[in-house]
Amino acid sequence: MKENLEQKRFQKNPIRGTKFTIAVSSAKGGVGKSTFATNLAIALKKVGCRVGLLDADIYGPSLPKLFSINSKPESDGQNLKPILKYDIQCMSIGFLTDEQTPMIWRGPMVTSAIKTFTQKVAWKDLDFIIVDMPPGTGDTQLTFSQEINMDGVIIISTPQEIALQDVKRGIKMFDKLKVRIIGLVDNMSHFIGDDNKKYAIFGEGGVEKTAKEFNKDFLVEIPINPDVGKQGDMGIPIVESKPGHEISKIFISLANKIKSIYI
Repeated sequence: MKENLEQKRFQKNPIRGTKFTIAVSSAKGGVGKSTFATNLAIALKKVGCRVGLLDADIYGPSLPKLFSINSKPESDGQNLKPILKYDIQCMSIGFLTDEQTPMIWRGPMVTSAIKTFTQKVAWKDLDFIIVDMPPGTGDTQLTFSQEINMDGVIIISTPQEIALQDVKRGIKMFDKLKVRIIGLVDNMSHFIGDDNKKYAIFGEGGVEKTAKEFNKDFLVEIPINPDVGKQGDMGIPIVESKPGHEISKIFISLANKIKSIYI
């Protein structure tokens, strides 16, 4: 398996300075994808990997807020230098623009920005680069799938049908583009109340059912926990701030699984 992964690396242009490129995709906005990507990156760091995090959502970058990064990346005139935070090498269009500046760009400009982040950033000695993909199945997804060596994608969703409709489109897109789907994640799967009862606010079992329908691995359920949003708003993701938290343990377990697949 690992030998096949190494052979595939030379079929497309890999991101320089990295070994494996893992995308986090949802095909649907509002399902916690960016929070998931940041915590997964930190979890991989905590299991001994060298990690980069690329915020590829040009229209709605989240990394500056989630990592509390307010500085701009340095440049040597040819390449941008990633900003190091929590021992993660980071890059986002949000580092280069004002927080409230809308990115009113057509598709070719988005594609050009993505190529800059994959070809003109001095990523250094990374085991994994985690790519936080934008919602949908548009220019960014096509650029990564057709021109960049993507070693796998994790698809994240909430359980309700309205989200899963888009997820199914995403699965078909990545299958058609021959990008390996590592598996599906059921995010915000349920909530445990003060009465210790489980409440399936968005429905139950939809993501696992979809995984079975498309013959994909179902990776994990991540319950709703107020600490996750609170820590994200503070710019210190929960896996970094509270590694012993029940949610952090889920991410670290998933990181160990991903590490075992590729390294």
